[in-house]
Amino acid sequence: MRSRVIGCALGLTLAGLTSGALAADTISDGVVKVGILNDLSGIYSDFTGRGSAVAAQIAIDEMGAKVLGAPVELVAADHQNKPDIAANLAREWFDQGKVDMIADFPTSSTALAVMEIAKQKNRVTMLSAGVAMAAITDKCSPLSAQWMVNTYALAAGTAKALLKAGRKSWYFVTADYTFGHSLEKDAAAVVEAEGGKVLGVSRHPFPGGDFSSYMLKAQSTGAQVIALANAGSDTINAVKQAAEYGIGRTDKQVIAPLLTYITDVKSLGLAKAQDMYLTEAFYWDYDDRSRAFAEKYFSKMKRMPSASQAAVYSAVLSYLKAIEAAGTDEAGAVMKQLRAMTIDDAVIRNGKLRADGALVHDLLLLQVKKPAESKRDWDFYHVKAVLKGDDVYPKPSDACPLNAKG
Repeated sequence: MRSRVIGCALGLTLAGLTSGALAADTISDGVVKVGILNDLSGIYSDFTGRGSAVAAQIAIDEMGAKVLGAPVELVAADHQNKPDIAANLAREWFDQGKVDMIADFPTSSTALAVMEIAKQKNRVTMLSAGVAMAAITDKCSPLSAQWMVNTYALAAGTAKALLKAGRKSWYFVTADYTFGHSLEKDAAAVVEAEGGKVLGVSRHPFPGGDFSSYMLKAQSTGAQVIALANAGSDTINAVKQAAEYGIGRTDKQVIAPLLTYITDVKSLGLAKAQDMYLTEAFYWDYDDRSRAFAEKYFSKMKRMPSASQAAVYSAVLSYLKAIEAAGTDEAGAVMKQLRAMTIDDAVIRNGKLRADGALVHDLLLLQVKKPAESKRDWDFYHVKAVLKGDDVYPKPSDACPLNAKG
């Protein structure tokens, strides 16, 4: 089955051949091709989808749609959250489309599948939405970067804040696949390390539908925290269905989604989401730089970017800058340059790319505002703290052979 490529070039006007000699010497095939591979139609399309391609386009435009005199092209396609479809698309893009880098990957299983193919083909992957720890542990690749967050960092920020507030007993409602298991495992490790206790786990099919039985079971345990180790519409539906039964509406028990995007809060509404704590890598209203990028994005999408969509912008911009600095688009040279750079842009602050592919950078601990506290649409969060990357990211794992010993 041939893939359906969405928005090829996204209206980009290709450069002429005036700088063809330079491009031919330094850029493979005379053009830099960036691919966005994500969920365009399913449960993760709200926080990735077309918006990720738009964010990539903004980065390309900021570079003048050229690097080292060569034109930049953008392609995007729907992997339908299925590893086999993602793998087939990646092979087609690498072999026939001559794509140099692929970014995004909601659903960590799709990211892991494409990472392996990219390593074989000497191409780059930048996981702006794939957050499973496997990408930087036993499945790590010298040609891959986990550009935004991982499940440990997400769990550490939110869990530590709730544990500090005295919420020691936890129950997990978990999506039954790689990402959900990873998020649950990492959050549980933080809970237990900080003196808390996990009372139990319910695992739901991915994608889920009816969450009422899982949430009622969690409520019955008396756990002080019902932690949701899922994402997208699964998280939204779980919170909505819990609200119908009054779950998480008392001081004795709270719901803590461990991966929550601003688009999820928009769908839930502040009345249902108010007071929730969450850890995010980006908030559009954090400072002048984040607002400047967000306004560009808003002008095209009429909504604010999720952290994942913002990560695509940063990943593509950094990738193109690394090509420029390295003087080539050869994958190994570009990754070496990315690791030498300090990433500091409208999205990522104080970022350093480790050998294992983890981009360690500052995160934000956020609390959802009450409806009366919001001054405008998308004004959803109080910034409670800036979490330094070294405090929340996991230490390099011995499971990744790229991490030097000793």
